Amino acid sequence: MSVTSWPGLVDLQVNGFGGFDVNADDVTPDTIVALTRALWREGVTTYLPTVITASEEKIAHALETIALARQIDPLIARSIAGIHIEGPSLSADDGPRGAHDAAQLRDPSVDELTQWQNAAPGLVRIVTLAPERARSLEYITAAAARGIRVSIGHCAPDTERIREAVAAGASLSTHLGNGVHRELPRHPNHLWAQLAADELTAMFIADGHHLPADTLTAMIRAKGVQRSILTSDSAALAGSPPGRYATPVGGVVIVAEDGRLSLGDTGLLAGSGASLRHCVEWALAHLPFTEDDVLAMASRNPARMLRIDPSGDRVDVALDHGRVIIHRVTVGGNVVCEQ
Repeated sequence: MSVTSWPGLVDLQVNGFGGFDVNADDVTPDTIVALTRALWREGVTTYLPTVITASEEKIAHALETIALARQIDPLIARSIAGIHIEGPSLSADDGPRGAHDAAQLRDPSVDELTQWQNAAPGLVRIVTLAPERARSLEYITAAAARGIRVSIGHCAPDTERIREAVAAGASLSTHLGNGVHRELPRHPNHLWAQLAADELTAMFIADGHHLPADTLTAMIRAKGVQRSILTSDSAALAGSPPGRYATPVGGVVIVAEDGRLSLGDTGLLAGSGASLRHCVEWALAHLPFTEDDVLAMASRNPARMLRIDPSGDRVDVALDHGRVIIHRVTVGGNVVCEQ
């Protein structure tokens, strides 16, 4: 097998991986450090730990913990380019809400945003919200003015609200095609509106479970490769053997033989069981895009969205009958993984 060098993978939505949970009640800086090192072994050199809907106190604790983890090692700090907060201002409807705790949903508050940035100084880079919630447009404007990307997700707005959110400064869509009602009007609906908005870059989960290949292909073609980003949305159970697990997010989660994570017996997805490496692997096998296009969506595009320079971050890989095998990972010119 020949070895080729790829840019480091950049994941904008990581809830956990390999048993390490960003949203656990007992999360510590060591948890975040171990998560980062586990992601290095998957070729992910930059990522945003993703804090989901919870009480103000729990979100603040997670933010403080991530900030402390970055102080342990400069390479950890380089890899954690910021924080993505998914919630708590999401739709309360079943389906769009996903696995988020309905009891902790609330309207967006600029004061709470300020508290977040104080808890993890300047680290909040993306906030996902449902734009139909009260005061969301004022919040989007305020967040964008602070350089924070506001992403539309876990929502059920009408198409006019999408246009208003874009005008206010929203610039991303979170896992477009997921976190929505099981059935939508043929047209108009908010998915079409987000696909049509050139101002929105769309994040897609390419794990083979969240979106069928033909759907994802059509969505990427609608947005264009340059406005598309592949993300994992990986959960702590990613990589776990099949079974039923009790989790702090969503309660009982079932890990299927094929790695699909389901919320109890509802059949609803509970995040992804795949790393971004696995998503790239699946995309190369199932989507009609070139290797360069797939790597742009999994590396260069998200790096540009974060306004970071990932030069010095490389992943040496071999492709073996559709499998992506990691040989060496370099972060900031330093080898952090060889296997």
